[in-house]
Amino acid sequence: MTSQTDRDLDEQSPKATYAAAGVSIAAGDEAVEKLKPWADKAQRPEVLGGIGGFAGLFQLKLDRWKEPVLAASTDGVGTKIAIAQALDVHDTVGIDLVAMVVDDLVVCGAEPLFLQDYIAVGRVIPDKIAALVKGISEGCVQAGCALLGGETAEHPGLMGDGDYDLSATGVGVVEANAVLGRDRVKPGDVIIGMGSSGLHSNGFSLARHVLLEIARMPLTGHVEEFGRTLGEEMLEPTRIYAKDCLALVAEAEVRTFAHITGGGLAANLARVLPRGLRADLDRGTWTPAPVFALIAQRGRVEREEMEKTFNMGVGMVAVVAPEDVDRALAVLTARHVPGWVLGEVSRAEDADAPRAVLAGDHPRF
Repeated sequence: MTSQTDRDLDEQSPKATYAAAGVSIAAGDEAVEKLKPWADKAQRPEVLGGIGGFAGLFQLKLDRWKEPVLAASTDGVGTKIAIAQALDVHDTVGIDLVAMVVDDLVVCGAEPLFLQDYIAVGRVIPDKIAALVKGISEGCVQAGCALLGGETAEHPGLMGDGDYDLSATGVGVVEANAVLGRDRVKPGDVIIGMGSSGLHSNGFSLARHVLLEIARMPLTGHVEEFGRTLGEEMLEPTRIYAKDCLALVAEAEVRTFAHITGGGLAANLARVLPRGLRADLDRGTWTPAPVFALIAQRGRVEREEMEKTFNMGVGMVAVVAPEDVDRALAVLTARHVPGWVLGEVSRAEDADAPRAVLAGDHPRF
């Protein structure tokens, strides 16, 4: 039975609200208004409606494709976000997010159509959300896809006020008879490497451990080898290859692509090679950017560990017919993408042996 004293105390206690629990609907509404201009920049004519609905609508114009196959990919940015948070720079990791998603799509020859993002935050800070979406929008423009919407979720009590994490799902389309993959690869095919813009978005746990904890290098400190600060080097956005890969497909006989992310060059290339074939790659054909040498030296990281953790300067690989190598390289040159012959495909004497093998040494590494 409730006493008069209990009733008096109950009436004097504060009323619980969503805002008091840490979630601000008003801040969320403000964030949506601030991000709308950026979302509006990443459009395609197939998009119906705009940001703010319960679902994004995309009209698949079937007159463009005879037998369309949809491709989907989901990814995030990883611990590169820790660098963005430390420097309070939030308008570049969105580009990384798009790159991780769309460049997985294009591996099978799919044209990226649209992307939806998911931003989890401890507390909605409208300007920070707008900066994140600005980067995502810029990435979508670079990839030629639409930003079809997404979700910003506030998680008070689970994440700190300034913390956030990003993920996204992208959808692309490719003709059924044009799907690229391991079944197209043949002995004698040539492997073309495409230069990365730096660390991209993989290996940051090791990079942060070496450069920030072991070497105790300040993010704001100038590094002569980079010609800029360590933080600027680490936040360099991931190069987006989607349009470049589609241009290669249009001009040359491309068997498949390999997006070089976690696991490194050999492991990711092996994923697109059939049993019985192997890729022989020559390290002497390129020099990794100085950031990779710095990590290896300051952390005394063995080459095997470097090569299975980082892209080592190769962000995307194309496997092309030998007669189309010059044409493919000319396309990349015209699009200002560093490209070179990295190796070739041969028959494997042992079907169970590694499918991608690196040989030689990098010059000046």
